[in-house]
Amino acid sequence: MFENLTNKFEEIFSSLKKTPSLDEKQVDEGLKGIRQALLEADVSLNVAKDFISRVKPKLIGQEIIRSTSPGDMVIKIVYDELVSFLGESNSEINLNAVPPVPMMLVGLQGSGKTTTTAKLAKYLEKNKKKKIMMVSLDVYRPAAQEQLRSLGEQNNILTLPVIEGQLPIDICRRAVSAANLNGAEIILFDTAGRTQIDLQMMSEIKQIESIINPSEIFLVADSLTGQVAAEVAKEFKNTVNLTGIVLTRTDGDARGGAAVSMKYVSEVPIKFLGVGEKIDNLEVFHPKRIANRILGMGDIVSLVEKAADDLGEENLKKAEENLKKGQFSMEDYLTQLKQMKKMGGIEGIMSFMPGVSKMKSKMDAAGIDEKIITINEAIILSMTKKERENPKVIDGSRKKRIANGSGTDTATINKLLKQFKMMSEMMKKMSKGDMKGISDKGIPPELLNQLK
Repeated sequence: MFENLTNKFEEIFSSLKKTPSLDEKQVDEGLKGIRQALLEADVSLNVAKDFISRVKPKLIGQEIIRSTSPGDMVIKIVYDELVSFLGESNSEINLNAVPPVPMMLVGLQGSGKTTTTAKLAKYLEKNKKKKIMMVSLDVYRPAAQEQLRSLGEQNNILTLPVIEGQLPIDICRRAVSAANLNGAEIILFDTAGRTQIDLQMMSEIKQIESIINPSEIFLVADSLTGQVAAEVAKEFKNTVNLTGIVLTRTDGDARGGAAVSMKYVSEVPIKFLGVGEKIDNLEVFHPKRIANRILGMGDIVSLVEKAADDLGEENLKKAEENLKKGQFSMEDYLTQLKQMKKMGGIEGIMSFMPGVSKMKSKMDAAGIDEKIITINEAIILSMTKKERENPKVIDGSRKKRIANGSGTDTATINKLLKQFKMMSEMMKKMSKGDMKGISDKGIPPELLNQLK
C-alpha cells in the first residue's frame, strides 16, 4: 500500500533536498508535485486541495526560506499535516460497556465484511483476551450465513447457529441471549450489504443499531475502490453512529488514496487495515507510522512488532540466546527464511524500510530475486539434521544428494553455504559487539552481492 505515493514523495523531497535554500517558486513547484501525487494516488480533489491549502502557508514562511536545511523542514511540515489528516493517534476499540458488548460491521457487498468479522474476532481473542460470538444478519445473500459459520468452525470462534427464515431483528435478540448463556464477552454482528447504497439497507442497519446499541460500528470498505470508498464513508456516517473504519485489500492497493480521503471526509478514525486473506492479516492502523511509510521514512517499529508476532515468544528467546552465544545454525537460517515468507518476502520487508523506492531499485539492479527464499528453504529442508547443525560436513557427494532433493545444482548449494558462512561470522561479531563491516542497514555488502 502507498507504493506509488511513496515513490512520488521521495522524488519530490529528493529534489528539494539538493537546493541549499528555497524560494517561493521552488515551493510552488514542490506543492504542485505533491498535489499531483495525491491525485494520482486516488485522493479526492477536494481533499488534495485542502491539504495543499494547509501546507502552503507554512512552506512559504520565513522559517523555511531561511532554514539551513529546507528540504528536511518541508518533509517535517508535510509529515505533520499528513498525520493530522490521517488522525493524530491510533484509536482504541471501545470495550467500555456491560458484556456482552455488541459491535456492528457495515458496508457494501463485496467489501470483505464477513471475512473481516472473523479477522476482528481473532484479533480480539488474541490481543484483548475476550471470548467472541459472531452473528450473521445477512439473510439476503445466498450462503452468507454459512460462510460466517464456516469461518468460525475453521478458526475455533463461537458463531450463533443459523435458523432458516429468521429476520435480522429476531436474530439480534436471540444472539444476546445466546451470548449470555455461552459466556461471550463481545458479539460481532455481520450485517447485510448491497451492491450500492439504498434506503432499505440504511433503514435496516439503523433499526439494528437502535435495538443492540453497539459500542462500535465499523465500516468495512475496499481500499481498491479509491474515491468511491470516501463517498461510501460519508453516506454511512450520515445514517448511523459510525465509530471506525476497516480498510480491506490494502495489500493489493499501491495507491493508498482511500485512507487519506476516508478519514478526512467521514471524520471517523481508520482503526484497522486488512493486509491479506489469512485470518491474522489484520493490522492496527497507526497514523504516524503510516505517514512515515508514505513519506518514505520507513516503519521499523511495525516491522519489529510483526517479526516478533510471526516468530513467537519461544522462538524469539531462543534466537536471542543463540545471538548472545554467537551461535547460528542452518535451523536458525531456515526459521529466518520462513519468517521472511510470512512477512511477504524480501519486498514485504522492504516496504517497512526507509528509502524503500531506492532500495527496491538497488535490488533490481543487483538482480536479487524473491525466489531465492523458496530455493534456499528447499535446500535446507533437503539436508539431514547433522548437516543442518554442522554444514562443514557437507562434502561433494552430500552436495549432489542435496541438489537432487531440492531440485537445484551444486553451484546453488555452494552459494547458500557461502551466504551461511558470512551470516555466521556476522552473528559472532554482533555477539561480541564488533560491528565492523556491517552497514547501517545491518547487511554486509558482500552478503548482499551473494543474494544475486
